[in-house]
Amino acid sequence: MDDGGGGSFVAVRKIPQPDTCHSNSNSAEVVAGSAAWLGKGLSCVCVQKRDSDASSSFDLTFAQEECLQRLQRRIDVPYDSSVTEHQDALRALWNAAFPEEELRGLISEQWKEMGWQGKDPSTDFRGGGFISLENFLFFARNFPKSFQDLLWKREGDRSVWEYPFAVAGVNITFMLIQMLDLEAVKPRTLVGATFMKFLEENESAFDLLYCITFKLMDHLWLSMHASYMDFNTVMKSTRRQLEKELLVEDITRLQDLPSYKLLSR
Repeated sequence: MDDGGGGSFVAVRKIPQPDTCHSNSNSAEVVAGSAAWLGKGLSCVCVQKRDSDASSSFDLTFAQEECLQRLQRRIDVPYDSSVTEHQDALRALWNAAFPEEELRGLISEQWKEMGWQGKDPSTDFRGGGFISLENFLFFARNFPKSFQDLLWKREGDRSVWEYPFAVAGVNITFMLIQMLDLEAVKPRTLVGATFMKFLEENESAFDLLYCITFKLMDHLWLSMHASYMDFNTVMKSTRRQLEKELLVEDITRLQDLPSYKLLSR
């Protein structure tokens, strides 16, 4: 990471074309962003290779394989600003975030109010694809109070230099994809295999885990008295805590995770 200047960093995942084999689609890279205010500290830590990423894999039931494949198809969809469905989803996100403020355009300076790097949020979705927008919408619709609390930084003693809400959300999507090893044909980590059980029971498990993770990240952010240069450290702590909770033996659904209690509707 460059120590000079105030350049920002965001995680970028290579989203394969529809005919690309999943076994070759788990590569990732980090590239520099453009907004100085974002801060050098904001980057997705999940691209780092972990010792547990071994060549072994966990077997899945037929139902789990189907659920994983459906989720992988969602993951493989890049955000495309020319697709009407994607345009509508982006407008819906604005309306959920700012119901009393009319959006002047899909490319507008207004988007900076939400924490995007520039006036065109589609440039930031390259890190998470369309699923990161779907995650945002699920969060806004199912936990509107927590969504608004995070957007407006309503809780806790905040730093002068806060993390940008929108870009942090894309990084969380990216982190979960890597942590759960969702681009592999079969999960190669115990936490990934454990998540398949939740996914089999609930098709929205990934979206729900996203909400839990975002709220947990903010909770740790406050408890660590973090500033934007500490974003990577907070994300690492978030990942460790999430893995720990997912592997608790008597957890049978995501709603049983201790961090789920942080969410408010």
